[in-house]
Parts: sequence; structure tokens; C-alpha cells
Amino acid sequence: MNKLGRGHRDKVHQFMNIAGASEKAALQALKASDWNLEGAFEVFYNQPPARPATDPRHLEELYVRYKDPYCDMILVDGVSLFCDDLQTDPGDVVMLVISWHMKAATMCEFSRQEFIGGMQSLGVDSIEKLKYLLPSLRSELKDEHKFREIYNFAFAWAKEKGQKSLALDTALGMWRLLFAERAWPLVEYWCQFLQAKHNKAISKDTWSQLLEFSRTINPSLSNYDAEGAWPYLIDEFVEYLCEIGVPQTRGS
Repeated sequence: MNKLGRGHRDKVHQFMNIAGASEKAALQALKASDWNLEGAFEVFYNQPPARPATDPRHLEELYVRYKDPYCDMILVDGVSLFCDDLQTDPGDVVMLVISWHMKAATMCEFSRQEFIGGMQSLGVDSIEKLKYLLPSLRSELKDEHKFREIYNFAFAWAKEKGQKSLALDTALGMWRLLFAERAWPLVEYWCQFLQAKHNKAISKDTWSQLLEFSRTINPSLSNYDAEGAWPYLIDEFVEYLCEIGVPQTRGS
């Protein structure tokens, strides 16, 4: 830092004192913002958190442990062993979060790129390190933005290959799993309604719109507009609630 002019040195010290940053981090942020102090704070606070370096050999060994013997993929048996090593049930919602981080295309499958790339993005290269992260991965579902991303990811991840829609039983299971983390009081009524009145596969539009409905419409339905642009299935769900006299519906 001795090579810097006095004005730049003062900015580095000022940045370090305010942000609690190291000299290296302060220099990087200030240089990236062309020595604009306000811009440097924006760079510093918006940059993604640094992930620990991972050992490619350890990741390869881990992948080989779970890889199917007949193809270059981790399939159901490998995922089951992965869950055993993590001491986690395959049906635990944290496995959905891990799959989201790995950008997995299909439930109970990981390609080499998905598995190794996902572990690298998480900054872990051993089961012990990943185990340590499980509570923080689970807590990501409490973040509204991340929950929305994971929810939208779950549709393509859970549907059968080659299908445009999500099988009803699978959709019901996924909704119960997700809304157990971000409570929606009407989730069981929604599942009952679908089984009684719909009994068909779930489209991407219905999947997406239900999240909007659960987040914007009060459980009492006090702010529900029958003239709104909801899919017909959601309109029918509201009618169903009124028919069965659910306590949360209007007029109760």
C-alpha cells in the first residue's frame, strides 16, 4: 500500500474502518469501483461470499463412491448411499435444497458435472463438511427469495423425464414438503380438493400460480378477487372452500 498516493491510502483506511474489511478486500473493492468510496461499498457488500477451495481429488473420489457401476451418473442407489452417509432421509427437504445447489435436472440423479460442480459451489469436498452445512442449507428455505427459487426449481426436478406436467401424487408430496417449511394454512385443503375434484397432472402454470396465491391471498380469502386473473383451478378451489365451510373462508 506504500506505493499508493495519500488520497488512495486514506480511502483504504476509511473503507477498512467502516466495513471491517481486510486491506486486500478494501483494495479490491476500491479498484473495482475506480476508487469511488460509495461504489466500493456496493461492490463489497454485493459480491458473493467466498467459498473455501475444494480438492478436485477428494471430489472425484466422492463422486466415484456414489457413481453407478454401469454409467457415468449417480442414480437411485448412489443417492440412497449419499443420504445414508449424510445420515439424512431421502425425503428430507434438505435433499431438495442440495439438488437445487447442484442444479440437478432430475430427482434421484446427479450427473458428474452436477455433483462435482454443486459441491464446489458449496465449498465442500467431503461428507463431513457437507453434513456441517445441512442446518444452514435447511434455513435457506426461510428466505423468501430462495424459497421461491427452490419452489420453481422443484417442478422440473420432480417431474418424469419427457413429461410437461407433474404427476398429481408427486405434486401433492412436493407441496406438503415445501409448505411444511413456509407454512400455508390451506395446503391440506388444496391437496384434498385436487384429489376430489381434479385428479389430473399439474401444469407448470398451476404450480407457479399456486405459490403466488399462497403468498398474496389471505387464508381468510378477504382479499381474493373472483374477477382476478387466477387459473380456473384456483377459482374452483376457492369455491370448494366455500362449499365445505372451511373456517378460514369469508363470512365465517
